[in-house]
Order: sequence, then structure tokens, then C-alpha cells
Amino acid sequence: MEYNRYLFIELLEQQNINVELVWWVDFLVITSFLISISFLLAVLSKLAISSFLKKLSKRTKTHLDDYLLYSQFPLYFSRIVPYFFLLSVVPFWIIDSPYATSIVITLLNIYGVIVTIWIFRSILQTIRAFLLTLDSFKDKPIDSYIQVLMLLIWTIGIIVIFSIITGKEVGYFLTAMGAISAVLLLVFKDTILGFVASIQIAANDLVRIGDWVTMEKYGADGDVIEINLSTVKIQNFDKTITTIPTYSLISDSFKNWRGMAESAGRRIKRSILISSQSIHFLGSDELEKLHRIERISTYLSERNSEIDKENQASNSDKSLAINGRNLTNLGVYRQYVENYLKTHPRISDQLTVMCRQLPSNQFGATPLEVYAFSIEKEWKTYEHLTADIFDHLLAALHDFNLESFEINNVSCD
Repeated sequence: MEYNRYLFIELLEQQNINVELVWWVDFLVITSFLISISFLLAVLSKLAISSFLKKLSKRTKTHLDDYLLYSQFPLYFSRIVPYFFLLSVVPFWIIDSPYATSIVITLLNIYGVIVTIWIFRSILQTIRAFLLTLDSFKDKPIDSYIQVLMLLIWTIGIIVIFSIITGKEVGYFLTAMGAISAVLLLVFKDTILGFVASIQIAANDLVRIGDWVTMEKYGADGDVIEINLSTVKIQNFDKTITTIPTYSLISDSFKNWRGMAESAGRRIKRSILISSQSIHFLGSDELEKLHRIERISTYLSERNSEIDKENQASNSDKSLAINGRNLTNLGVYRQYVENYLKTHPRISDQLTVMCRQLPSNQFGATPLEVYAFSIEKEWKTYEHLTADIFDHLLAALHDFNLESFEINNVSCD
């Protein structure tokens, strides 16, 4: 066959025909023909792989094969077929120029490496999508590990491409990389720190996707929506997105509200400021009126009996209320608030329920703080419950002859 071609070229020269022009026409025609065949092989391969995966997905319960289709695995894998086809026909395609043959084989091998990288990428995307459907992996930083693997695959691929271009062994480039490791550490510092942080976050279970996180340094206060190799995305409650470096979750302080979400209740810590001028000892008429309040009637009976016994034992002069022991309207109201919270159906009885008096401030107001835990944790429901409780407590002040100085909204947890 080779002999006939040379004979054909000699015949062209005898007829004064431009041999170089004929060679290029011959080359372009054959090249177009081979590219057409390669394209056809790629299309047929893609159709065959897609058809196989679709049939497989109907027979299996797992969705892994479905995600292979979505990640364009058939498209990338079908590129392997024309690669091997062209590689096998190159020696018969270009027979007059070993140099041109070498260049074409080099380009084909580079193409093969890139296609292999994309195949691995589609497989990793498939694994990522599949793992995120599992409950045990939904809150894990899967993106970080996928990105590390992709970085490793691209590094290996680039080394192999340089090896193909230069004709040197892969080990030569690995040795060279060892020499420039200091430069690589500097260039990929954030990536390395992010990878280390991702491992520590996963190992210590510091942050999960969906956690409510507060990080004042970066103005972040919302839910974690993504954890990857270099950044953590937090969707704030005003729907803005705050992006912070992954390593900051290890090096800086932040607050994770997951403990609250998993506990028996969400804390209510809020105060009512009582005017100090309205605080006084209770007289008999007031006590008789307060006895009709169901939540403290038993308490008043027990306390009155106890106080009367102690006053009689100490022979106190009760012509003045200040002598001996006496009940105050604020003390009885404090007990009422505590009893009200303990019997409230939406206040947790497994956690602390307390109404305490705080030191008076410079304005002559005495803070009475409610400390309890709501079983309602969802923000809107929680705020409505808190408002309903304080509406009742504020309205009840009048029955105890107390006056509110002002409302001081302390931060709620």
C-alpha cells in the first residue's frame, strides 16, 4: 500500500502536478473523514451508555445511576471511544511525517488525560449528589472533600500532561514539585487551611448545614447553607448572604445555636421594670382581694399562716406594717408570675422556670426578670408566645397595685 502511494506521487510529478497541494488535499479529506467517524462514534457511544443507565435505573432502587445521568457521565465517557479510535489509526493516517505523527499522538494523549479528568469529575459530582440525599450526610461538609479530590485529580492530570509534552517521566515532575513545595504551600495556603478546617469541623461536629450560627466579627447571623473548601455561606435572617473563610470557624469565636434547637426549649429572658414607688406592704383588704386569684390563693394561705405564727412568737407590734414580717405586693406578684409560668402549657417544665428581682437602677425602677424556656423554638411562634406572656403579666400589674416604669427588652436567646 505504501509502495503504491509513492508510485502515485511519482506519476503526479511526471504530469507536472503540485504534489504538496495534492498531499494537503489528501490529508484534509482523510482528516475530515476520520473526524466524522469519531463524532459518529461519540454520539453512538453516548446513546448506548445513556440507554443502559436508564434501563438500569428502572430496575434498581438506588438513585445513584440517575445522578450519573444528571452529571453528564455518558457524555464524557463517550469521548473515550473516538480517542482510542483515532489513536489506533494515526500510524496509517500520517505515514510520510514521523514528526507530525508524534505531534498528533501527543495531542491525542493530552485530550485523553483531560477527558479522564472530566469523567472523574462527573463521578465525584454523582457521589456528592447521592450522599446529600442520605440523612447522615446532609449536614456534613461534602463539598470540601469533593473539592480536595478534584484538586488532587487536576494536579495529577497536569503533571501527566507535562510528562506527555516533555517526554520525561512523571517521577521527574514529582521530584521538581518537592523542590518548590514551599512556593506551593504559600500559593495554596488558604486551600490547605480550609481543608484542615473542614476535617476539624467534621471530626468535632462544630457546624452542620442548617445550623443557626452567629459570628459578630463578620456580621453573620443566620443559617449555614453551604460548607466548602475555602468558604462557609451563611444566609442571614434578612436574606443576605455572608461568606466567611472556612478556617475562621476554627481560629475565631462564633456561636452555634444548635444546642438550643436540640434542647427541650428556647430561653425567654426578659424584664419588666416596676416603679419602686408602687411597691408597698399588703394590707388586709388587699390580701383578701388577692386571695381570689386562683394561682396564688394556696400560696397566700400558707404564707399568711407562717407569717402570723412568727409575728406572734416575736410579739411584733403590728400597728405598723414595717414591724415583723409582712407580704409585699411585689413579692406576691413575683410568686404569681412564677406560678403562671409553671402552669403555662407552652413553657417547658424540664428546664428552669424562675422570676427574679434584679438590682434597682438609677431611675428608681426595679427590674423583675422572667427566666423560662419556651417549647416553641420557631422564631415567629416563639416571639408571639413571648408577647402573649408579657401582655398577661403587664395587664396583671394593676391587680397587685403595681406600676410599670418601662419595658426593657433584653436580648432573647
